Amino acid sequence: MGGKIACFVVLCMLMVVPYASGAFSCGQVQAGVVKCLPYLQNRGPVGQCCDVVKGLITSAKTTQDRRTACSCLKSAASIIKGIDMSKAASLPAMCGVKSPFKISLSTDCTKVQ
Repeated sequence: MGGKIACFVVLCMLMVVPYASGAFSCGQVQAGVVKCLPYLQNRGPVGQCCDVVKGLITSAKTTQDRRTACSCLKSAASIIKGIDMSKAASLPAMCGVKSPFKISLSTDCTKVQ
């Protein structure tokens, strides 16, 4: 039930996020988070989550993109219940990529370069 609610919340967020052509958006981040939920909520294996993490880091090309990704991840993590933040924080290293920011609710996204 919790997974269905989380997916519904993310889908609702996707519908209200404005899409600027060519711009990095919260919609992209949140769509990826859905694929990681089983792992992040201790309900399944990492699955496609590494592909999501690698794609997110690769597509966040500018400082503003990285700040947007950071803010969107924090927002999703605070809305979706049951996310294991230690698993979220360790995902980049586990997937073999370097994140430009720490995945944490305490990260100041305005300082992300």
